[in-house]
Amino acid sequence: MNEYKTEQIRNVVLLGHGGTGKTSLAEAAAFVAGATNRLGKVDEGNTVSDFEPDEVKRKISLGLSLIPCEWSNHKINIIDTPGYADFVGEVKSGIAAADLGVIVVDAVSGLQVGTEQAWLNAERARLPRVIFVNRMDRENANFQQALEQLQARYGKQIAPLELPIGSQDSFSGVVNLIDRAAYSGEKGAPAEIPAGMATAADSAREQLIEAVCEADDDVMAKYLDGEELSAEELTAALRKGIAAGTTYPVFCGSATKNIAVTRFLDALVADCPSPADVAPRAAAGAAGDEALKADAAAPLAALVFKTAADPFVGKLTYLRVLSGTLHADSHVWDANRQADERVGQLIVLRGKTQDHVPALAAGDIGAVAKLASTVTGDTLCTREHQLSLPPIEFPRPPFNVAVSPRGKADVDKLGPSLQRIAEEDPTLVVHRDESTGETIVSGMGEAHVEVAAEKMKRKFGVEVDLHAPRVPYRETVTGSVESEYIHKKQTGGHGQYARVAIKVEPNKGQGFEFVDKVVGGAVPRNYIPAVAKGVEEAMHEGALAHFPMVDVRVTLFDGKEHPVDSSEMAFKLAGSQALKQGALKANPVLLEPIVSMQIRVPESNTGDVMSDLNGKRAKVHGMTPEDGGLTVIDAEAPLAEVLRYATDLRSITQGRGSFEMRFDHYEEVPQHIAQKVIAEANKARDAVHA
Repeated sequence: MNEYKTEQIRNVVLLGHGGTGKTSLAEAAAFVAGATNRLGKVDEGNTVSDFEPDEVKRKISLGLSLIPCEWSNHKINIIDTPGYADFVGEVKSGIAAADLGVIVVDAVSGLQVGTEQAWLNAERARLPRVIFVNRMDRENANFQQALEQLQARYGKQIAPLELPIGSQDSFSGVVNLIDRAAYSGEKGAPAEIPAGMATAADSAREQLIEAVCEADDDVMAKYLDGEELSAEELTAALRKGIAAGTTYPVFCGSATKNIAVTRFLDALVADCPSPADVAPRAAAGAAGDEALKADAAAPLAALVFKTAADPFVGKLTYLRVLSGTLHADSHVWDANRQADERVGQLIVLRGKTQDHVPALAAGDIGAVAKLASTVTGDTLCTREHQLSLPPIEFPRPPFNVAVSPRGKADVDKLGPSLQRIAEEDPTLVVHRDESTGETIVSGMGEAHVEVAAEKMKRKFGVEVDLHAPRVPYRETVTGSVESEYIHKKQTGGHGQYARVAIKVEPNKGQGFEFVDKVVGGAVPRNYIPAVAKGVEEAMHEGALAHFPMVDVRVTLFDGKEHPVDSSEMAFKLAGSQALKQGALKANPVLLEPIVSMQIRVPESNTGDVMSDLNGKRAKVHGMTPEDGGLTVIDAEAPLAEVLRYATDLRSITQGRGSFEMRFDHYEEVPQHIAQKVIAEANKARDAVHA
């Protein structure tokens, strides 16, 4: 691949609902640009972008991929991202590396949930956008309907730059509204505007001019004076409007039929911003904040936006050079890890194909193999001029599963494999739940963790079972009792003897407390720590269902020793049994974890979500309206009821809702539910010991 200057580079991320043809559009662009010699198809599993076995099997994108294309003496780095909501982490990474978002919309379905999410993610990142209405060749395709839906949702700054010639089976090309010309067929050959489209083209051109004028005062003044605007003036104003994020032109085409793709690539080069055109990025330096411009001669600063485990080259680090020039066979400084990293070969990825280049200039995208410490979100710079870019903001994963090794051979490999998978995907979080002893993997949804498990098997040879996490119930006492236990055992020679008398009572919110109130040496001082240890160990196994006990005060007030047979072990056992017996008499109850939840849902779904929460024993504390027609619901609910809330909320809101959940406190379980929990826990315990 040729070397390109910053002004010759375009970094474009494809965003949108699943199934709108993002991968097909990337494939068509690669084919048209000569990067590939055949037009692959998603259904046949032979596209450049969906090269992972899991993607071929499922026929959807699961991770971002890079498809660089050379077009009109420019390099267009196309970043293909998944449309399925579970893989939003890949979308966030792709947006962090791009200068332009292409929102791909299905001409049949129009505005969809994934379209709204893609727009919102781009909006939050202040990423300029254009829209590509794809699948114009499909039955029931309706460009005008899709356009009107987008304009109704996002305003008149969304304006057509092209109109389709025909639709469905008759779709054959597009009319460009700036140069008032038609382009037909795969090669986009110039043609006359069909006679019946002249009025529609004039009307749509007026929409475009009104949207474009907002970005350029001179053009606006000329337009208001009734003067004719040239194609050059409109193009310059359009380019300015796209870069500023005030104009969102709409293209159309068919990726699978390869119609209007050449015109779209022309527009990316002519109308869309290069890295030099976008606003500088802020970075923290030793002397304060710096504004990073895409200048190849400036000090190096590169953002790591993805990490992958490649079976052949090992760890593969994807990066975007924001300023300076990154050279092969050099050293860089990881500002986040404060570590020196050696850069060997610089790689330009096209799907799974790897080409080597000597350098990457400011604005370009590439990869480096085998960096030791660097992870996603880190900044690479020089040791002499250290800079730190803001990290990529990934959502907190709301869906939890417990992971266990399937066989003995998987036990030792489980930990390292989970660590490497989590390193690849920041929206996968692995931790050990100390209260249940389970290894928990948190992801964005069920499909997300299932794909991670498949990837572990394929890449690292580790097979795992996924199941719902155990709820970390607790037990406590609500009454106050005195309990005495005599541990007495005679086995020939020295026996064992200890008598312990304790008081068991609630200690709400104060945890476990052991109080020594022995008088008169009834229990010798040297045996009191043994009693305390026995009591503390017994706290790990409650009286009802053997869940750990909490918030209990135990007071040792009496006891008795034997001059020969008493020992620390005897008093430890006596203390343990005294608590177990006492807990049974002190009105034990079951406690369950309560989580606080902040749920964002469209206003139209608020009633359904509230109804669902009521069925989950939740308490709603308030609702707050938010911009964009959203409502924020603050609630708390028993963890046992919301283990699968990520799936439930997605179903209720068609994927538009989101939530965050954090542990808050423990509460007593209602009696009728406690009975079921206790019965199931004892049944499971009996099965283990059978």
